[in-house]
Amino acid sequence: MKTPCSADELKRLHELEEELPREIRGQAHVLPRIMSVLRRGQLGLRKPGRPRGSFLKLGPTGTGKTEATMVFTRRLFATDSLIRLDMSEYQTQASLGVLIGSQPGECGYLGMERDRVQEGTLLMDEIEKAHPRVLDICLQLLDAARVTLANGRTLDFSPFYIALTSNIGAAEILGLQHSSAATLERHVLSRAQQTLRPELFARIDEVLVFHPLNYDVQLEIAEKFLQSELRFLKAQGYTLEADDTILAFLVRKGFHPKLGARPMRNATERLIGDAVAKSLLLGGTGVGKLQTAEDGESLLVRTS
Repeated sequence: MKTPCSADELKRLHELEEELPREIRGQAHVLPRIMSVLRRGQLGLRKPGRPRGSFLKLGPTGTGKTEATMVFTRRLFATDSLIRLDMSEYQTQASLGVLIGSQPGECGYLGMERDRVQEGTLLMDEIEKAHPRVLDICLQLLDAARVTLANGRTLDFSPFYIALTSNIGAAEILGLQHSSAATLERHVLSRAQQTLRPELFARIDEVLVFHPLNYDVQLEIAEKFLQSELRFLKAQGYTLEADDTILAFLVRKGFHPKLGARPMRNATERLIGDAVAKSLLLGGTGVGKLQTAEDGESLLVRTS
């Protein structure tokens, strides 16, 4: 029997329940299902010899699939408790050796990472790109939470969550944005089931479809990124004020219907950072009020 959760672990679960909706916008339909798996995993309500929980996250890029995994891993464990594999790097049979070792005595990347992280999350991005032999390793982990390396050592992943992501059906879903949520989900699930092996679905706890981000949701995300950047710069000694006109400007520069939140974050960091840098290069302090430059394409810092 697993040792009951400590008071600190219970606190982390409660804090995560509040943090996920703040960090992952526009995906309220999947967050309770994520929390359901995490509660059972953290409270030890899993059968022995299985991962703590598993997810397959589908949907367009930039909608929070990977970010949600990073948020719950950081909150429940630590910032360095994530083992992340980009499956586009494991598309050939030879890449299997990179992962688990190719000759006796080798432990591969997975063995080195498992030595580094004692508990946390194993994230496999773009799982549809993995070579079938690499996918076999994934199936072993989902089923028995174990994998044997080339050096004969067997790794135990039962203290881990297994998270898979895929962009299958993402291109088509963008053309169905005016359809109902149920129609979008049926389409993505159908495409995923046509592409991925059936035994993968049989081993997953939750198959989640993330929705495209509409303008209103990206407005919320822009506000989050703006406040985050202002806090970061304040910690560096640059206190800035920003009104609603700055938020509207960032949305105009960063909104992208196909790429989700990533362009918004990049635009926010770049435009505000450039404004502070320009202020400093001109002999200013980098402190003041943000305003739109005359060219309408950049920001500047106006000293109070």
